[in-house]
Amino acid sequence: MRAWSAAREYAALSVVLGALVAAFALATDHFFTAGTFRTIANQIPAALVVAVGMTFVLVVASIDLSVGSVLALSGAVLGACLVELQLALPLAGAACLLAGAACGALNGLIVVRWGLPSFIVTLGMMEMARGGAYLVTGSRTRYIGAGVERVAEASWLGLSLPFALALLVVAAGQAVLSRTVFGRYLVAVGTNEEAVRLAGIETGRVRAAVFVLSGALSGLGALLHSARLGSADPNAGAGFELQAIAAVVIGGTSLLGGRGSVVSSFFGVVIMAVLGTGLAQVGVQEPSKRLITGAVIVVAVIADRYRHRGAARAA
Repeated sequence: MRAWSAAREYAALSVVLGALVAAFALATDHFFTAGTFRTIANQIPAALVVAVGMTFVLVVASIDLSVGSVLALSGAVLGACLVELQLALPLAGAACLLAGAACGALNGLIVVRWGLPSFIVTLGMMEMARGGAYLVTGSRTRYIGAGVERVAEASWLGLSLPFALALLVVAAGQAVLSRTVFGRYLVAVGTNEEAVRLAGIETGRVRAAVFVLSGALSGLGALLHSARLGSADPNAGAGFELQAIAAVVIGGTSLLGGRGSVVSSFFGVVIMAVLGTGLAQVGVQEPSKRLITGAVIVVAVIADRYRHRGAARAA
């Protein structure tokens, strides 16, 4: 039954994606080309891995508003390790991931230890991490060398290595969420945390682990983003938190927790990317583009509410 429900959801998202592609293909001669699709694929790896982390956070009925700023701080740490400390790329990459995981661990510790709303805690981290990114970079974009650029330049059939890595993260995330005990704990905590606690499961550790994972994936997103641009930018990731939440909700993950799919979030990211690229090629100006994108997000949230009510009635 669950497999049938997931297949139906994937089919619905595929129809939405196909309709968008068809609409933009009819609206402009430049959209339906291999070059456009390669460009979209190579632009979304950072957004994809951040969305995977956001999926886990939303499944446990929490939220992480700090992912964009943590991405910027992690990228700044990567740049400092490569340029100032002259570390090898593997070590600098590890430091980048650790910086993101440390921010996530701090988020999780505060949320669990003091029982504070994740919205407030991660809002504070959003400001702290962004400030840290400016301090580490000296408030300027820093070129970090050809070594990291080669990561993005590696490709197969026009698809970059970061895109392949992002797909692996999506596959691993879906496997964890749907086929492991930890994944079942996440769904259970998001559905009824008190019942899970009474069953003897440490719900605080589960929540904390989710924030660590979200932070680490933001660090990985920073590595992929910096590889594509060849620089460490303190403004990197601005608005990523809203994009990630929008993509995950469009994919069907509930804002109220207890339900989610990493594969569906992948569809959500692709839908958002196709929408943005298509609107740009049609010639829609940035203010109108943001208006349309915002309307899509609101519709997705309304649809999520109706899905939740339908699921509640079915139960």
